[in-house]
Amino acid sequence: MNRREFIRYMGMAGGSAIVIPIGLSGCAVAPVGKPSSAASSTSSAPLAYGTPKQRPHANGDGTPRMVVVFLRGAVDGLNVVVPHGDREYYQARPGIAVARPGQNNGAIDLTGYFGLHPSLRPLMPYWESGQLAFVHASGSPDGSRSHFEAQDYMETGTPGQHNTRDGWMNRLQGQLPRSESPVQALTLGESTPRILSGRQVVANMPTGRDAARQTLIDQPKVNQAYGAMYVGNDALGKAYRDGLAARKELMAEMSSDEQRMANNGAPLPNGLSIDTARLGRLMRGDPKIRLGFLAVGGWDTHANQGNGAGQLAGRLAPLATGLATLAQELGPAFNDTVIVVVSEFGRTFRENGNGGTDHGHGNVMWLLGGNVRGHTIYGQWPGLNKAELNEGRDLAITTDFRAVMSTLSEKHMRIPDSAMQQIFPQYATGMQHVSNILV
Repeated sequence: MNRREFIRYMGMAGGSAIVIPIGLSGCAVAPVGKPSSAASSTSSAPLAYGTPKQRPHANGDGTPRMVVVFLRGAVDGLNVVVPHGDREYYQARPGIAVARPGQNNGAIDLTGYFGLHPSLRPLMPYWESGQLAFVHASGSPDGSRSHFEAQDYMETGTPGQHNTRDGWMNRLQGQLPRSESPVQALTLGESTPRILSGRQVVANMPTGRDAARQTLIDQPKVNQAYGAMYVGNDALGKAYRDGLAARKELMAEMSSDEQRMANNGAPLPNGLSIDTARLGRLMRGDPKIRLGFLAVGGWDTHANQGNGAGQLAGRLAPLATGLATLAQELGPAFNDTVIVVVSEFGRTFRENGNGGTDHGHGNVMWLLGGNVRGHTIYGQWPGLNKAELNEGRDLAITTDFRAVMSTLSEKHMRIPDSAMQQIFPQYATGMQHVSNILV
């Protein structure tokens, strides 16, 4: 069987890319070949609420890193960072509003007006140390309420445009200093997400306890057979070799980490923390890994959402533990890392008849990192009166998500200003409200 027949037999020939089953049990990808406006204000007011902690720049190894955590399904940002100082919030959500601070399962006060969902308490040390911040009333200016469309726009970085073929993180990777390592970008999961698809090589790592388990590709005979098929210098052959090199490098590093972990005693808790701990250790031990991505599902809470307890709380708790574990396992590299948590859109301001919320618009972005200018909620709060809501039903957007990502790309990842239009084409404004999010 020749290479073409093999690909057709396995059903892997796609329209825009060919997927080769290698990676770390994932794949290498070889490339082939009207938006609504945000309610952006031009005011120079930089903050909604809070005062940043005054602290010096933290010293790491000097290699900037970024991890993006995507909450697929549209998390309810109004119950994540709670406007407990607004009576409109409690009137609109009689059954699902998070109680005021001091009450049972109440919000953890942050600023006197905003509070944090009680299930996110593991992140409070980072807020108190000034290493956790939020950007409220943020998101994509496109008005789509489709999960698929909204996620696609946020991952390509081109809201409203259907023809963008690569993801903004892959374009960002292409602007980083050249490296001989095939592992500059790492994603957790069985396939390459839209945000990292493109010309640059991306390594992927399966989730769970079996991530370091050997597969067929690790067997010498299978490895040799694949190598013979992909011996050429075409894009497909290069993608295979790059993916295999990435797998070997990650397997070596993970095996070493797994051994050290076993020697240290207690196992990690179940769930997300297993994966975030592994990602943190890999990025800490190998400064060549500059970009990380993971997605967490289950945020589409149309019914029985709960308030300070219940369905949403049960999902936020392991997320908080996983993020705290990632920060801890990064070790000194945390000082050079920014972790960004995003979701495709927010949810309706008013609860529905099923004790949940429907697809909305504005949301909240999370920023966690050693040099984040935290203890602050950035952006411009639009308010919750009906006249201030998007279409009379959702939190409005006053900060385009690209304003945050552009700032981090330029000021944290050190991408020159001349290259920013390649990462976020047709976007050049809106950074004034988040220009000081880093120490």
